[in-house]
Amino acid sequence: MTGMTYAQPPAQPAAPAASASTSDDAYLWLEDIDAAKSMDWVKSRDADTVKKYGDSTEFATMQAQLLEVLDSEARIPMVTKIGDHYYNLWKNKANPRGVWRRTTLDEYRKDKPAWETVIDVDALGKAESTNWVWHGAQCVKPDYKRCLVSLSRGGADADVVREFDLTTKSFIKDGFTLPEAKSQVAWRDLDTIYVATDFGPGSITESSYPRIVKEWKRGTPLASAATVYEGKSTDMSISAFRDLTPGFERDFVQRALAFYDDELYLRGKDGKLTKVDVPDDAVTDIQREWLLVQPRTPWKVGGKTYPSGSLLVTHLDDYMAGKREITVLFTPNEHQSLAGHSWTKNHLIVTVMNDVVSQLTVYTPPKGGKGAWTHALLGGAPALSSIDASGVDADDSDDYFLVSNGFLQPATLYYGTVGGKQEALKHAPVFFDASGFQVSQHFVKSKDGTRVPYFQISPKSMKLDGSHPTLVYGYGGFEISLEPAYSGGMGRAWLSHGGVYVIANIRGGGEYGPRWHQAALKANRLRAYEDFAAVSQDLIDRKVTSPRHMGMMGGSNGGLLAGNMLTLYPQLYGAIVSQVALLDMKRYTHLSAGASWMAEYGDPDKPAEWAFIQKFSPYQNVKPGVKYPPVLFTTSTRDDRVGPVHARKMAAKMQDMGYDASFYENIEGGHGAAADNKQSAFMNALGYSFLWDHLK
Repeated sequence: MTGMTYAQPPAQPAAPAASASTSDDAYLWLEDIDAAKSMDWVKSRDADTVKKYGDSTEFATMQAQLLEVLDSEARIPMVTKIGDHYYNLWKNKANPRGVWRRTTLDEYRKDKPAWETVIDVDALGKAESTNWVWHGAQCVKPDYKRCLVSLSRGGADADVVREFDLTTKSFIKDGFTLPEAKSQVAWRDLDTIYVATDFGPGSITESSYPRIVKEWKRGTPLASAATVYEGKSTDMSISAFRDLTPGFERDFVQRALAFYDDELYLRGKDGKLTKVDVPDDAVTDIQREWLLVQPRTPWKVGGKTYPSGSLLVTHLDDYMAGKREITVLFTPNEHQSLAGHSWTKNHLIVTVMNDVVSQLTVYTPPKGGKGAWTHALLGGAPALSSIDASGVDADDSDDYFLVSNGFLQPATLYYGTVGGKQEALKHAPVFFDASGFQVSQHFVKSKDGTRVPYFQISPKSMKLDGSHPTLVYGYGGFEISLEPAYSGGMGRAWLSHGGVYVIANIRGGGEYGPRWHQAALKANRLRAYEDFAAVSQDLIDRKVTSPRHMGMMGGSNGGLLAGNMLTLYPQLYGAIVSQVALLDMKRYTHLSAGASWMAEYGDPDKPAEWAFIQKFSPYQNVKPGVKYPPVLFTTSTRDDRVGPVHARKMAAKMQDMGYDASFYENIEGGHGAAADNKQSAFMNALGYSFLWDHLK
């Protein structure tokens, strides 16, 4: 989620009835999202913000430069292998909503591959008079002739599902079809799918996701589909899927109890469910005969205790039979954490971060399933850069794609085979002159003494005199890491104009594994903000910048971070941008998908938990008579994940207190706040223009 954009399940639910906890909320009426009064307020504020920050030659030039990056035909077309072809969704000036297209590997190796259009999303939207946004496709193994295509109206998480024929490149008239909802679907076989959706009253959880999953056979009405599992209304969501790996076909039911707690069940041929007996907060992955487990808390099993953040593997059938023979593939330490993994047919590629710089190791299981796993280094990222690899087709080969990039180095895409050669397939274009800049990594002690890293991208010739416009970006939640990555837009709109860019790797994220995340959960949330404040103060102490020239930005959970830096540390910043943010933490569990995040923040309806949540609820904490920096809140009407309500109410409250609080709500866009490249360029340019206006 670095840079200006970030990322999203039925249409917006009606605003809940006011409770005792909202009796003093003068802006509750803005929770009626599509009401004429609310939308009139939105349009008026949008116009004011555009007039102030988006109506100049400089803004138009910046927007055009950002759109040129997003629409560039020289970008790397990242692909996914489906059957014998390689698929890509391509957005550009001619097709702002995108073309889902395919090619062969031989063609893909060329500088200008020949692409075959499969679905033209723009043409489909025009024909159906609907502003469709692509949400992906699931294609059935092993022949890959049929897909379940998901399309969103305006970019919301809720989407429609339609069955599509890859051979005729057309939607199937009487195929599987679902109306708009936050559905979860998966193929069981060519004529059967698992479907979790809105089946009517009582079928949705308090988090706004499906509570019931059914098995739906072709040619039968959805109403007659057999129920596979029913969860509770307090669960987060319920789903089912079938592992279609040839020779290892198995059915599973997944019950998400909360954001980090899942129960996984193996479903027998008779429909009986058997729990995979691992901790609910562990991350599991099943591939062929192997079960991978990543415990988030120390796990005692088989007479041994395995630390949180480790990567463990065991033979699935033996484990289900009661054996507890577990192999440790990775154990974290103070500097290293597990960043991810991907399977090829015969190997496991594991990404490890060492102080937020990644390296890749290939693990190979023993032949016949018995004996020791072996490992070898696949590669490491250049200094202060990132590297990531993923198997091309785990059913078919040991080939992999590898992407390497950094803040100043555009991405390079490699194609390789484990144990074989690696070739550079594609190079991303250079969008700004990086020769005058340098990347450095710094560490600062937070309030409680914890060592917090951050990256700084700055001019080589920069004098440490406190005068440099500096943008500090952060997220700090949901175990998401901010790693080095190239951003042509940030380079053009910020660095090239003389700005300094900083990424703060604060607690709440995943940079050092589960421990880093859990250190800022619930009652400890303020640690994330203390970390960000420590980074900001260090930039001042090192004379990189000063409060008048320093801005900060964050989106989604990072937007909550921005709201708290505004209310808790206003003296540190000259301007703040808060995007698609959570801000009213007293009401968040009653808005959009908010109830699904109580494992992160807590439950404000419980007095004991509201006692600590209120300390990081910007909407409640903004007060009159405080010297706050100018702030810009951006959001989307179609955001049905966080919702536009938070930003609306916060902006209205601050404006009525007389503060410089600007607001812009994109009518489309979902949680990404933009439905196409043009909208994205506009939203990004608006944020950068606001910052430059106040920080120069």
